[in-house]
Amino acid sequence: DNHIGINVNSIVSVASVDVVAKGIDLKSGRKITTWIEYNNELKLIRVWVAYLPIKPPSPLLSSQIDLSLQFKEYMHVGFSASNGQGSAMHVVERWRFKTFESHKQPFITPVDTVEEGDCLVCSPDDSHSSSNLEFGVERKPKSGDLALFLEGLAASVLTLSLIIAIISFFVIKKKRLVRRTSKEGQTYRVQMNQMPARLSLADIKSATVGFHHNKIVGSGASATVYKGCLPSGGTVAIKRFDRANWKESNRNPFSTEFATMAGCLRHKNLVQLQGWCCEGAELVLVYEYLPNGSLDKILHHRSSSEILLSWQQRLNILVGVASALSYLHEECERQIIHRDVKTCNIMLDAEFNAKLGDFGLAEVYEHRSVARESTIPAGTMGYLAPEYVYSGVPSMKTDVYSFGVVVLEVATGRRPVDDEGMILVDWVWKLWENGKLVEAADPGLRGNFEGVEMERTIMVGLCCVHPDHEKRPTVKDAARILRGEAPLPLLPARKPAIRIRSVVPGHSEEELLNSGDHSPGVDDAPWLTPRSQFS
Repeated sequence: DNHIGINVNSIVSVASVDVVAKGIDLKSGRKITTWIEYNNELKLIRVWVAYLPIKPPSPLLSSQIDLSLQFKEYMHVGFSASNGQGSAMHVVERWRFKTFESHKQPFITPVDTVEEGDCLVCSPDDSHSSSNLEFGVERKPKSGDLALFLEGLAASVLTLSLIIAIISFFVIKKKRLVRRTSKEGQTYRVQMNQMPARLSLADIKSATVGFHHNKIVGSGASATVYKGCLPSGGTVAIKRFDRANWKESNRNPFSTEFATMAGCLRHKNLVQLQGWCCEGAELVLVYEYLPNGSLDKILHHRSSSEILLSWQQRLNILVGVASALSYLHEECERQIIHRDVKTCNIMLDAEFNAKLGDFGLAEVYEHRSVARESTIPAGTMGYLAPEYVYSGVPSMKTDVYSFGVVVLEVATGRRPVDDEGMILVDWVWKLWENGKLVEAADPGLRGNFEGVEMERTIMVGLCCVHPDHEKRPTVKDAARILRGEAPLPLLPARKPAIRIRSVVPGHSEEELLNSGDHSPGVDDAPWLTPRSQFS
């Protein structure tokens, strides 16, 4: 049942404990941190479990057992779980395994915090790494018969989703060329043996000339992107993560992005992961290089000599992004909510085809119907759905809202929030209310577009940013309208008031109304986030 046990080559536990009685529910879906420590001289194994990354003062399970014969000089350490005939979600967010040679090496002190920046995908074969690995434990091999004398055994730690992805990759789909047909009727080929390669830090530094600033082609909150050429040939985009920028966050963008992208995400409109490096203090992902950079750069930062996107190129870009999001939401094995759809994260290849990238904020769900938990809203203001700002609960429809903002941004050439504080969504709604929708078109196009197509595209954008998330279409349906394969969306004459359902227990039927003015009950609700710029 809901227990933790110590098993030695048998499904029958040597010792076990009912964790519910200890205040831990393994079936709750809450993220768990675990510490496992073994002292060889005392023949004692102890296990701590907590919801927070701070080790409790007392172990949850302690047992006298001789594990010396079970260890080898070098070995991987992992964990397993079983649900019997039922199903449940167990989330082991972080875990640490340590061994001690004698009682003179004390167990870790009770206040032992897991660092957020620690690598979650390193293996203990990183003998070329001179820096501390998993959870800051330095590996110092010693001679002897027992691996427990390895004071700094660095355990291989993978998120459960990454384990499933890699096992599925190698065992089920290895070396298969699969033809997949999307639900939109488009056929594309997927090469299933293209596992991202592990690269050495020496190769990465050689490709970027020691991470020279002249090689920088982009930067963000958690990483810097360099253009480089690997010794094997070919130009790549090298994303170097900065641990310092996420120390105060509850998320490691490197492990999140790696786990998501390594999960066999193969789609023509997704930036493809080609390799990775986790060595010393460096965390690096290597992507295909897209010569035309980001959509944001071409829309808002281009020089007078650079190419202006034609209207047909813009439509093609929007359809490509919609195809990528439809794949993430409905077509891949696990539903993925991107959470950061914006023009900065839409890259363009040599033919100006769109490729969605940057999965550092992505949420992966094994089941599409699983209940979402409230989190601190993450993303970029101007692209965030109003209900997500208030509740912190991501969904397909919050991605749809962000996509709608991108649609309006591409059609109008305006930023989501301009330098004067004008909100693009509100500005377009006003034009719609006044019957002047086509006037929203980007002046840079100089009228080189079909008026019917422009109006249809902007209407799709407004439909996607509808204040009521239930009135928004799926991305797949929005793409059909963009291509002229479905009738125009029905829009209200005026922008509707925002309706946000309470996420507080006991108030599930309550709805909060906000039309942009001071709405009774909104500012007086202490459990809401501060008022946003959305109106």
